[in-house]
Amino acid sequence: MKTYGYAAQSAQTPLAPFAFERRALRDNDVAMEVLYCGVCHSDLHQARNDWGFSRYPMVPGHEIIGRVTAIGSKVSRYKVGDAVAVGCMVDSCQHCDQCRKGEEQLCREGNTQTYNGVDRITREATQGGYSKHLVVREEFVLRVPDNLDPSRAAPLLCAGITTYSPLRTWNVGPGSRVGVIGLGGLGHMAVKLAVGLGATVTVLSRSPDKRADALALGADALLVSSDAQAMKAAASSFDLIVDTVPVKHDLKPYLPLLDIDGTLVIVGQVGPLEDITSVPLLLGRRRVAGSPIGGIAETQELLDFCGKKNILPECETIRMDEINHAFERMERSDVRYRFVIDMATLQPA
Repeated sequence: MKTYGYAAQSAQTPLAPFAFERRALRDNDVAMEVLYCGVCHSDLHQARNDWGFSRYPMVPGHEIIGRVTAIGSKVSRYKVGDAVAVGCMVDSCQHCDQCRKGEEQLCREGNTQTYNGVDRITREATQGGYSKHLVVREEFVLRVPDNLDPSRAAPLLCAGITTYSPLRTWNVGPGSRVGVIGLGGLGHMAVKLAVGLGATVTVLSRSPDKRADALALGADALLVSSDAQAMKAAASSFDLIVDTVPVKHDLKPYLPLLDIDGTLVIVGQVGPLEDITSVPLLLGRRRVAGSPIGGIAETQELLDFCGKKNILPECETIRMDEINHAFERMERSDVRYRFVIDMATLQPA
């Protein structure tokens, strides 16, 4: 299948039009036209090789809303015309203990990333959703609830599931006390989803400037982390803290905020953190954990939950040819709270 999109040719070059081929449909494949694609901060990191394992040329994009255009002969879950979605992975071994229990993101052999990955059969590079068409194994295609606005739903496939998964892992529900560090693309979804699950939610921010935004998103309060007195007064007041900060930072001020057996879970930063002390961990049986995306079943659960609760990201829609400017704005944190590309604006390469 000949198609086209926007690709990075190197870490130093801007994204530009790119023509390429998708694989022919296998028996268990679904082909789709990409309608909307979210812009994730990891797209920027990958395009610029910030993590050191990027392959070029690279078509980013792993928050994908599309419509089925063709199916393989053994596909049974979808038909042409269905509204579908694809997230951060497009394949896994399907036979290890993690895959068998629906945790494909933790596949023992490594899941196949939607882009900057390697196809398990052909060994060709996978290319993402900044493109007109996509071909995906049926098991990794998700159904979009009819009442979810497709122009805003795309970020649920990464920002949504990245924050929903730890909320479910640590059994957040009515009566839970949840703190959210950071109010960007991940943080605003953590707030909305925790509120939707019935928790009492507090946003932790270095300044009071985001108080109105936090309350508008459904949070109950904002705690200013630079206010030593307020932080001391909030000691032992959270069961779970979701840390969405995407850069190296100091965890020490936040650990005393956890109650006994509380957990601070990192979902933002990929890489080093400042040194921490074990004292608050030992004295309160507290823990620091990490969490990636969720599995396919949990991601479908998220989409259905958002459909039921009418939970959607706050988005700014952009044209495909505005992507490099969007990357620049992301570096300045100049987005509220997620960019989504209208792929109807993508012109043939």
